[in-house]
Amino acid sequence: MSAHRCMVLLSRAKPLVKTLSFRNSAAAMLGRWDSGQVHRHLRSVFSSRNVSSNSSSRPPDTSLFVPLDIKSDQTSDGTVGAELTQPLDKSELLKVLNRFYKRREMQRLAAEHGLDARLFHQAFISFRKYVLEMGTLSADLHIILNDICCGAGHVDDIYPYFMRHAKQIFPMLDCMDDLRKISDLRVPADWYPEARAIQRKVVFHAGPTNSGKTHHAIQRYLTAKSGVYCGPLKLLAHEIFEKSNNAGVPCDLVTGEERTFVDPEGRQAGHVACTIEMCSATTPFEVAVIDEIQMIRDPSRGWAWTRALLGLCAEEIHVCGETAAIDFITELLYTTGEEVEVRNYERLTPFSLLDQAVESLDNLRPGDCIVCFSKNDIYSLSRQIEVRGLECAVIYGSLPPGTKLSQAKKFNDPDDPCKILIATDAIGMGLNLSIKRIIFNSLKKPTINEKGEKEMDTISTSQALQISGRAGRFSSMFKEGEVTTMHRDDLPVLKEILSRTVEPIEAAGLHPTAEQIEMFAYHLPQATLSNLIDIFVSLSQVDGMYFVCNIDDFKFLADMIQHIPLNLRSRYVFCTAPINKKQPFVCTSFLKFARQFSRDEPLTFDWVCRHISWPLATPRNIKDLVHLEAVHDVLDLYLWLSYRFMDMFPDANLVRNAQKELDATIQEGVRNITGLIRASERQAGAPASLSSEPNGPGRWPIGRGVPPKLWVRRRTGGAQTAPSAPVCCRTAC
Repeated sequence: MSAHRCMVLLSRAKPLVKTLSFRNSAAAMLGRWDSGQVHRHLRSVFSSRNVSSNSSSRPPDTSLFVPLDIKSDQTSDGTVGAELTQPLDKSELLKVLNRFYKRREMQRLAAEHGLDARLFHQAFISFRKYVLEMGTLSADLHIILNDICCGAGHVDDIYPYFMRHAKQIFPMLDCMDDLRKISDLRVPADWYPEARAIQRKVVFHAGPTNSGKTHHAIQRYLTAKSGVYCGPLKLLAHEIFEKSNNAGVPCDLVTGEERTFVDPEGRQAGHVACTIEMCSATTPFEVAVIDEIQMIRDPSRGWAWTRALLGLCAEEIHVCGETAAIDFITELLYTTGEEVEVRNYERLTPFSLLDQAVESLDNLRPGDCIVCFSKNDIYSLSRQIEVRGLECAVIYGSLPPGTKLSQAKKFNDPDDPCKILIATDAIGMGLNLSIKRIIFNSLKKPTINEKGEKEMDTISTSQALQISGRAGRFSSMFKEGEVTTMHRDDLPVLKEILSRTVEPIEAAGLHPTAEQIEMFAYHLPQATLSNLIDIFVSLSQVDGMYFVCNIDDFKFLADMIQHIPLNLRSRYVFCTAPINKKQPFVCTSFLKFARQFSRDEPLTFDWVCRHISWPLATPRNIKDLVHLEAVHDVLDLYLWLSYRFMDMFPDANLVRNAQKELDATIQEGVRNITGLIRASERQAGAPASLSSEPNGPGRWPIGRGVPPKLWVRRRTGGAQTAPSAPVCCRTAC
């Protein structure tokens, strides 16, 4: 290894080793170290960081500790205590207990045993209630309390009995060390012994959108004896599945809701295309491809990329993604002793940022794609474009895959009169579109902050580049792409966003496994699943290279079905189901599925048909279309559960056939989306045309002021109010 290469390796360890003394000593040793010594030294550096983080375990968030109720049963001692002494005076007893509570020495002693001020107070309230309201106390406690009341004992003598009670209502106090060990997430690479047993070759294909990086990785995948492709979307997995089989390489398809085996007898093929969450960490492959590796930092799904990167048992791992991920992935894999070969790619076709905004829909041209971040904007713009005599295709996240592909085909077809596309950032990955110009209708996107609150944030440089890169793709009819904004004020903002360097990735996501939660439940049998997750995250220790993914959706589902009697493993699986919690019908269906499952009654196709009122008619308005999308999600949920509980969800094939029919019905509705919008306006009492718009026919201010929305009549007072259309949160669509 050259001295220059060693310096590069050591420079990448700088975030971990910042002391000048280490850098100087490392530089001095370069002359007498070989590559193996450098890697061993780097691994020791990483190990030392793990050790240092070991010693700085944070205190648990005790607000998550829910006290258990102590039943007021008769003790085995009966009335022995009262017979040996005398009945206790409750008023005198209250004074004694209050003196104990005020003793600073007792508070400090309790803190040393895990009772902070909050828990001490809660434990005392419970202990006081127990002592004053219990019909009979244990003989030893009765005698101690009697001695203190009579002046023959000290108030501090209560402490052992108080702590015994505290550990009964807070059982986690007795097993805190075990809980900390279970929730120790600092060395996730050790969770995958099969992967650690082989020396994997890792190749990072780095470059912007439309640079051919994934294409090169797939070419190696197709020439391998066996391989697995791991992608972020079902559409991408389908694309590789079809490409592989068309190339004469038998390939299976595995997604959360689908298993397709090319072998008629169901034998597994040597190649498999899957969504990232579904990859196997135990099946050996010659080549694995991990697409969109930058999503390892995704706050909700990042754990799946971490698991694939650390756990896939493949001789070669081909990683595809943004250049901003190179340093982090290289650093991460140094902890496993694996080197990363980086192959950089340039964009195959150029795209340019225009100097002028579009400003008016009258300035639209064939090949334009308007990017919005809400359904309401899509509905509004499609209506306005239709008024101008133009046809447009629409693509947004909650549409079924078949409908998205149908709309993409319509837009791409040079013989189809549809030349305009309106889409959300769902086009950022997974669809091949013939776009000449990307037009950002807005640069603000709804997000959920750490408190679970909805906010509007300006899109990041990474998001802007991902979307902009869809213009002028290599395989499309447009050899150059253009990017601009709808509104003049947004253009300098977009220029500033695109001029920034993409923020480097700094951490990878992790998620507690079912086994870890089961071990927690063994120690805390009375805790709810949501509470177990909270305590796990509170106690979890992560290395600085990792973070625990957002678990709000998991907890939302856990709380929803907490009252339903399910064993822990089944409850955990149900709560990992990928559903849109903003769809009331989907949430109601999820609840009914869990309730039927808990009764040990199979969910048959007839049962599902009754629940969704199958068959369903063609949508007559936007409300009907949104409901059909929700029903499609419910059928997706059934299929997802059918692969986890085959006996209880036995009619997956019938449900899949119904879902295909529903997809066709939704496609028909989307093709007539402007007609559905007009019908919704008429039902709400709005004029059928836009002639009454304040700025003249078809002149609503786009994205500013008050854009036209779908108005619905509420029953209270007959007032018309605009509903807030849910923003799609389905990432694996």
